[in-house]
Amino acid sequence: MRRGKICAALMLATCFLLVLTCAFALWDQVVWPEPSGDVVLENQVLLVDASHASDGYYMVRIEESSTTRYKLQVKCNGKKFPEYDLKADGEWTVFPFQLGNGQYTITLYKLVSNKGYAVAGKVTVDVKLSGEYAPFLAPNQFVNYREDTEAVAIGDALCAGLTTDAEKFEAIRLYIHDNYQYDYERARNAKSGLLPDIDYCTTNKMGICQDLSAMAACMLRTQGIPARFCIGYMGNQYHAWLMVLLDGKEVRYDPSNDINDVVVNNYTLERYY
Repeated sequence: MRRGKICAALMLATCFLLVLTCAFALWDQVVWPEPSGDVVLENQVLLVDASHASDGYYMVRIEESSTTRYKLQVKCNGKKFPEYDLKADGEWTVFPFQLGNGQYTITLYKLVSNKGYAVAGKVTVDVKLSGEYAPFLAPNQFVNYREDTEAVAIGDALCAGLTTDAEKFEAIRLYIHDNYQYDYERARNAKSGLLPDIDYCTTNKMGICQDLSAMAACMLRTQGIPARFCIGYMGNQYHAWLMVLLDGKEVRYDPSNDINDVVVNNYTLERYY
């Protein structure tokens, strides 16, 4: 009897160590952006650290202190997305190389008068990604999280012991479905240029479409599951949702509609991060 208990205890300890080892291995693979300084491009007041271009991201800082409005324009392979808003606050901001491999032209514009913006810096970066979905495994300005973000810890707890991406996705989806609500008041008061807020979601257990989608993307990305944060239209309504890579195929996941048990198929993609 005693020998049986010892064997059972050893088996439990072994299982625990295996889970812990897997958790540490996954954590080592999570992308945490850093301006390591290996590849730095500078022009006028624009500073770009592209040291980790293969990991799908670059970091930008404005080399002056100002309350003036700035916009960042990115082009690659003849494509571009709407400009990013950027602050001259001395902090690094992370952006994705979401247009794939190629030469990126990154241009900073500064508001100089009521007539518009003037170029405040321009650089080019040749990008060769480690994988097609590398940009959707890292945080960025729209899916903004850090190592101490609560959603990261929640995702770790939900996926502990799970082995497949499908299992992890379903655990995260069910958790959000059962514990979060759509914030109609925040939606009514939302202003143009409002960025997704993951911490608002986890603190209030609610959010608008972009908050909920960014939170879900954070949980998925830190579990090694690529999640493309999408912005566009649902019918004629401006909206945000995810495209999640599962078993080699992208699957649409719309947390806002999912928590309300609503099925919508009419989506028009405008941009993604």
